[in-house]
Amino acid sequence: MLRLGPVKLDSPAVMGVLNVTPDSFSDGGRYSTVDVALRRAQEMAEQGAAIVDVGGESTRPGANAVDEQQELDRVMPVIEALRRAIDLPISIDTSKPGVMRAAVAAGASIINDVYALRANGALQAAVELQQPVCLMHMQGEPRTMQNEPQYDDVVAEVTQFLRERVAQCIQAGLGEGLIIVDPGFGFGKRPAHNIELLAGLRQVTEIGVPVLAGLSRKSTLGWITGKDVSQLMPASIAAAVLAVQQGAQIIRAHDVAETVDALRVATAVMNSGSSE
Repeated sequence: MLRLGPVKLDSPAVMGVLNVTPDSFSDGGRYSTVDVALRRAQEMAEQGAAIVDVGGESTRPGANAVDEQQELDRVMPVIEALRRAIDLPISIDTSKPGVMRAAVAAGASIINDVYALRANGALQAAVELQQPVCLMHMQGEPRTMQNEPQYDDVVAEVTQFLRERVAQCIQAGLGEGLIIVDPGFGFGKRPAHNIELLAGLRQVTEIGVPVLAGLSRKSTLGWITGKDVSQLMPASIAAAVLAVQQGAQIIRAHDVAETVDALRVATAVMNSGSSE
């Protein structure tokens, strides 16, 4: 059985999104109090989530940065409460080394970093902590990433970036078995880039570490379907199934119950070797 730290990866794992921010793109403000966040995490655990991903800083296009203390004030009470209440791995969605250290000390066991440990001091913190880390590709930064992103070959360029970051992290002392990669759907990419990246996701899996795909409620799905973000559950589930068929092992999702059921069906068919 393949494991990545506390997470079993013998079948696709769903990472439930728990944003404790006032301005996230699809659920900003909904889970900004500890009691409400805790109830949502318990619900996701009951629905089959394998991981709960807690984020205290929005990374939507155009989002404003928050300072370390503000991020700590948002996420630490939630992580402490979750650790007492649920028996699931907790992921901290952050790029700040101080938040990484505090969150892990409080019970988080995965670091999910949209900057791929490129912020000052982040790689050193990850090496010290020796917890699973997700390295994500992003062209630019949240405030500017959707300002004319350009690629010659998005699949090859994203794969090469992630391959190099994995090698750099291992060279710095992070355990090879502790690394996940995320191609960063929607982060500095046009809709056409995201579609091409999903179609070519198998190339990213050739890096040799688990791949996380975060397509849930992304604007590309709205661009394809013509639907508002509140109506993107079916499109998100379709994208999750396609990602798993292309080799993704972790799916980051807002709609946990529906995604879990869809991936169980997809996995059963894929494992049977039959399309019937």
